[in-house]
Amino acid sequence: MLVFPVTREACPPSTAGTLEAAGNMSVARASHTATLLPNGKVLITGGMGRNGIFYADADLYNPATGKFTPTGSMSVRRTSHTATLLPNGKVLIAGGIEAPYHTLAPAEIYDPATGRFSSAGRMTAMRAAHHAVLLRDGKVLILGGEEEWPNFLASAELYDYRTGAFTRTGSMSTTRVPHMAVLLENGRVLVAGGTHARNDVIAAAEIYDPARGTFSPAGAMSEPRHKHAGVLLPDGKVLIAGGSDNRDWRGQLTSAEIFDPLTLKFSPAASMNSARFKHSQAAVILRDGRALFAGGAQTPELFDPRTGRWSAAGGALDGPRYFSSATLLPDGTVLIAGGYDAGHPDTGPLSTARAWLFKP
Repeated sequence: MLVFPVTREACPPSTAGTLEAAGNMSVARASHTATLLPNGKVLITGGMGRNGIFYADADLYNPATGKFTPTGSMSVRRTSHTATLLPNGKVLIAGGIEAPYHTLAPAEIYDPATGRFSSAGRMTAMRAAHHAVLLRDGKVLILGGEEEWPNFLASAELYDYRTGAFTRTGSMSTTRVPHMAVLLENGRVLVAGGTHARNDVIAAAEIYDPARGTFSPAGAMSEPRHKHAGVLLPDGKVLIAGGSDNRDWRGQLTSAEIFDPLTLKFSPAASMNSARFKHSQAAVILRDGRALFAGGAQTPELFDPRTGRWSAAGGALDGPRYFSSATLLPDGTVLIAGGYDAGHPDTGPLSTARAWLFKP
C-alpha cells in the first residue's frame, strides 16, 4: 500500500468538549470493530497493526475502570470486517481480510456471557470493507465490499440470528467499496458512494427496502466520495461528511451534505474545518443530537444540526488516525480507539494501541 504524508490543518479555537487519554488496548489496531455491549462494555475485535499484520484477538473496554482487558480470540485473523450487536445481546462478526490478504466468508458469534467466539456459518459471498446494518426485524443486512481485489460486489445478503442462516437478497445497482450505509427512521437503508471499479469513485445513492428485498435509486450526492462517513440526525435526515475522490490520499474532502429521505435529495451542508477520510467507524451522534466525527484528521469536530455549523473539539489526537473507531458510552462520553497514521512509502501505515475519551 502506497501512502502519502498528510498536512495537518490548523483548526479554529475549540468550542466543544475535551479529549483525554483513555489507556491502551492490548495491541495496536486499525480497521478493527468496536461494539457497545448491553453490559456497557465495549468489544473491540481484530484489526491490523501494519500492512500484513492482522489480529484474531479481542479486547473489552470497561468504562467503570477505564481499562482494556483481553477476551476470547476469533477463529481467524480479521481486518476490514463488520461487527453487529444482535437483539439477543450477542455480536455477529462477518467477513474481512485474513493474512495474507485472503478475503473471508466465515462468520462468528461473540457471547458476552462466556467471553467466547463460536462459528456462525458462512456468508453467501466472501466480503471485506463491506457494511452491515441491523434492520428493524432483527435481521442483519450485509452489502457490497470486495471479494478479492479488484473484484467489487453489488450483492447483498441477510443474516437471521433466529435461524443462524445467511440468505441472498436483492443486489445494488452497482458495485460499491468502501461505501456508506445508514438505517433510516422508516426502516429502510440508505447506501451512498463508494468505488464502482478501480479508481472510479461514484456519487450515486440507493435505498434498500426490507419489505421487498430490493434496492431503488435515491439520487446522487453533490460529488463522488468513498471512505466517507454518515450518521442519522435527530430529525431523520442523514449527514454525510468527508471521504475522498478518485485521487484518494490526495483528494481528501472537507465537504458535507444532508440527505432528506422524504424528497430523496441531497443538499449542501457547511464544510468541515479539516479534510478527513477513512473514518466510517468513527462518527457518532451524541446525546444532545450533535454529530461527532472523530477519525481521519488530528482534531475531531462536531456538527450541530440546530445551527448547521461545525466546531473543533478541545484537544487533538496524536495524528489523523485513519480507520479508528468511536463508540458512544452509556454516560454520554465517546471512546476513540486505535487507527493508523499516514506512514511512509517504505514501511506503510503504523497503527496505535492508544485510546481517548471525548467528553462533550
